[in-house]
Amino acid sequence: MAYRDSWFHTVFWKRFRRNRFALAGGVVVVVLFAISFLAPYIAPWDPDAIDAYRVLLPPSAEHWFGTDELGRDVFTRVIYGARISLKVGFVSVGIAVVIGTVLGLVSGFYGGLVDTIIMRFVDIMLCFPTFFLILAVIAFLEPSIWYIMAIIGLTGWMGVARLVRAEVLSLRERDFVLAARALGASDVRILLRHVLPNAVSPVLVSATLGVAGAILTESALSFLGIGVQPPTPSWGNILTSGKDYIEFAWWLSLFPGGAILVTVLAYNLLGEGIRDALDPRV
Repeated sequence: MAYRDSWFHTVFWKRFRRNRFALAGGVVVVVLFAISFLAPYIAPWDPDAIDAYRVLLPPSAEHWFGTDELGRDVFTRVIYGARISLKVGFVSVGIAVVIGTVLGLVSGFYGGLVDTIIMRFVDIMLCFPTFFLILAVIAFLEPSIWYIMAIIGLTGWMGVARLVRAEVLSLRERDFVLAARALGASDVRILLRHVLPNAVSPVLVSATLGVAGAILTESALSFLGIGVQPPTPSWGNILTSGKDYIEFAWWLSLFPGGAILVTVLAYNLLGEGIRDALDPRV
């Protein structure tokens, strides 16, 4: 463990900090976290406060991002929308990572019939277009942020499972695994204490990139009206209200759209930087 910590603080950090784009992405992610946690303290207005006298005001010193068709402050709603997007991203990716990691570990470690069954199930799941599968499921359920998080997670684990399986197929023949078997360690102990810690690198990268995909999916569902429901602010449903006024209220589309762009780009840059830093071939 001491060697691993030393490697992380030296080799990994040196590789990561050389990538300025990855560092920039990490800084943006940290800022987004701070904004989402401190939203009640830094937001200048109530996100649901309606003011008929301030409808569709352009950006100004009082309303930095302008107001929407109900007189609500867009800057405040974008800040609160960050909380929704990050929550959806992390919960859904957490579900996907847990399912994918467990199935990948079992498939790669035991092989044979178990591997065949799990991988064929993965192939079947990959045949379905994920977004349309989510639409089909939500059509039968009441629109809810909890359903969205669960569905995105339950339909996004296949890539993690394949990455973990490929890593475990290599690790299970290593000397430290064979030594653990010779000492009489159980399969569960070998998987949790020896195999999983050495297979976590691709999972970390996949999870970071998966957050960006989950945020995009949630925004698309909210834009279509089957995601987060008003008056709860979400970047997707702010864009929905903005499309009706885009000819003269450009700020309703520009700022939430820019927030989605910056967030997804930051997570992608961070994920790419982590992958390059963990790659021994670099």
